[in-house]
Amino acid sequence: QVQLLESGGGLVQPGGSLRLSCAASGSIFNIAAMGWYRQAPGKQREMVAYITSGGSTNYADSVKGRFTTSRDNAKNTVYLQMNSLKPEDTGVYSCYVRANVDAYRPYRDYWGQGTQVTVSS
Repeated sequence: QVQLLESGGGLVQPGGSLRLSCAASGSIFNIAAMGWYRQAPGKQREMVAYITSGGSTNYADSVKGRFTTSRDNAKNTVYLQMNSLKPEDTGVYSCYVRANVDAYRPYRDYWGQGTQVTVSS
């Protein structure tokens, strides 16, 4: 199995910054992509950002220019640097990893437990 451990959420004032981390461990053979989703109260979950094994990134329009995702392949860790935070960025941020556990099994998504990010003055 694959386990994800997130860290870095918290309370920050508008305009501030936070950095989220998500470390994957367990029986990982290969990771195709790592990324982040978020869910605000009363809203649907939305993709925030992801990064592929080749380093390609994709961002939601609402965070482009403010958030940056990166990964450390040696540590199986993905990061989300969030700058210029806005109250509408508030929500539970969950990381995911698209991985397989051996060469014969298909890729599947594994999810972290989620970390709360609150942007408020």
